[in-house]
Amino acid sequence: MKARLAIFVSGSGSNCENIIKYFAGSNDVEIGIVVSNKPDAYALTRAKNLNVESTVISAQQLREDKELVLSSIEGCNMIILAGFLPKVPDYLIELFPQRIINIHPSLLPKFGGKGMWGHHVHEAVKAAGETETGITIHYVNSMLDEGQKIAQFKVALSPDDTPDDIAAKVHELEMAHFPKVIEEIVNNVM
Repeated sequence: MKARLAIFVSGSGSNCENIIKYFAGSNDVEIGIVVSNKPDAYALTRAKNLNVESTVISAQQLREDKELVLSSIEGCNMIILAGFLPKVPDYLIELFPQRIINIHPSLLPKFGGKGMWGHHVHEAVKAAGETETGITIHYVNSMLDEGQKIAQFKVALSPDDTPDDIAAKVHELEMAHFPKVIEEIVNNVM
């Protein structure tokens, strides 16, 4: 069975674009739709430029309009969170068990949970004086950033690294590993 992915995004969409390009021409994976909770997310422009259908579903609609959400992702059998900030509602977790995958910009359980996203994570890593950081790819459950870990990738930090330096190192890990891990999961479950 071919995997048909819905990619959920909130921001610029560099991970989203990377995933779309990685699977272009794949016989096993198709990108069905890009869903953003923000109408001005640059990820929507990236999707359009790559000829991938997209739609906007607000955080409120995500919580309250199950029919809209499910009709938007109809035919998709996996959901990929690529910088998606709203909490995933329980009904989606129940309908897609072990088929919603998130990437987090730290080595969970460190620097996860409410308010820990993007630059907030990198600033916290810097403030804590960490000697390494990385990314965690995990399944989504009803608790923020607490789903079963799939993979972690680490990078060394220097005391001179700024939060922007940390962000750049983490971004390199995301670009190198996220699509490959998705592909491994697809190969194991489809």
